Amino acid sequence: MNFWEYLGNRHQQLLTDAYQHASVVFQCMVVATVIGVLIAVVTYRSEWAGGLATTATSSILTVPSLAMIGLLVPAVGLGVPPTVIALTLYGLLPVVRNAIVGLRGVDPALVDAASGIGMSGVMRLMRVELPLAWPPILTGIRVSTQILMGIAAIAAYASGPGLGNEIFRGIASLGSRNALNQVLAGTLGIIVLALLFDAAYVLIGRLTIPRGIRV
Repeated sequence: MNFWEYLGNRHQQLLTDAYQHASVVFQCMVVATVIGVLIAVVTYRSEWAGGLATTATSSILTVPSLAMIGLLVPAVGLGVPPTVIALTLYGLLPVVRNAIVGLRGVDPALVDAASGIGMSGVMRLMRVELPLAWPPILTGIRVSTQILMGIAAIAAYASGPGLGNEIFRGIASLGSRNALNQVLAGTLGIIVLALLFDAAYVLIGRLTIPRGIRV
């Protein structure tokens, strides 16, 4: 059968895999964003601490995804747990790095003005520094999401959820009549999801970043 016939026959399973793929990437991205911003908040005032945070998270990203998942399987088992842990770790670097850059780029005069009107350190962070650092943080989230979209496909190696299962089934059955269709369907599905997520981030940016800051 041709590719379009394959999509017609398998559309329910493909939609389920696509939903699982998008869901695991979104959830891991939320966790990675929270952890990454917290790390940045703790370390951005110190050159040494900020450099250590960036180096540590970049070191994680150098570990091959297949090796990372393979190392996690004996500890946490197959399925969702190794997928979530691996994706969360891989999503940290762009968020941490961009959050540190964004927080360090806030005009000190604005922070001093906030202190002058009686804001506490937490209030300055939440109402002045983080909002002004939001554009680079959002950029880091966008980059991380694109990275995780591809890495999530490897999770199928450990019985994880998502479109990677379609790709791995195709690779495992190379030479069969639908092998190429399976690989193509999984790959194109991931590309479409990545584009949809990126479009959503563009919309979020337009809704949450004031025009003056965007310019």
